[in-house]
Amino acid sequence: MTTHADHPTTPTDPTEFWEQRYGGSDRVWSGKPNPLLVREVADLTPGTALDLGCGEGADAVWLATQGWTVTGVDISRTALDRAAAHAADAGVTDRTAWEQHELGTTFPAGSYDLVSAQFLQSPVALDQDGVLRSAAEAVAPGGTLLVVMHGGWPSWAEPHEHSVPGAVFPTLDEVMTALDLPEDEWKVVTLDGVASTSTAPDGRTGTRVDNVWRLQRAA
Repeated sequence: MTTHADHPTTPTDPTEFWEQRYGGSDRVWSGKPNPLLVREVADLTPGTALDLGCGEGADAVWLATQGWTVTGVDISRTALDRAAAHAADAGVTDRTAWEQHELGTTFPAGSYDLVSAQFLQSPVALDQDGVLRSAAEAVAPGGTLLVVMHGGWPSWAEPHEHSVPGAVFPTLDEVMTALDLPEDEWKVVTLDGVASTSTAPDGRTGTRVDNVWRLQRAA
């Protein structure tokens, strides 16, 4: 989800916002890998991977346990420190590296067999289309670009949440248009909206649709 931060106490600077977000609790995420990442990489041969917006490192660490050599990238130093600690606990320090970037301003060097962007949707400024184009450029020949985003509000969300100023949930076609990838260089493997159970903070359950783009670059 992309929204404009309009609360007077909410930082609009991306680094400050995410540092405040991670610094506000001992853990923000579950520590488990995203199920759609697990589903989509199951048939891939491990190689080098780039995890954009890695947060506290759950996806990157899971990939490393599967044999990938992973570079995790995030804007928050606090998140990266937690990711490194998670990697150490999992015994995969030798297969993980961590880099701090404000994506859209700086981007990691190199090319990778897998570039993963899981829920790279921000409540503060983020050049999402530009970052995704850079992500595609970072995919090595024969490699995979995997993008997963929320496709809309969960079914339990209140009506006022549906009208949050600036909220954007890109459609499958909109992201493909933004990427503008040459058809003779890329193959679409997965282009899908996946419904799953979603639980509200107050315990109510419902569903939410997440969109999946898996694209393979020609060798």
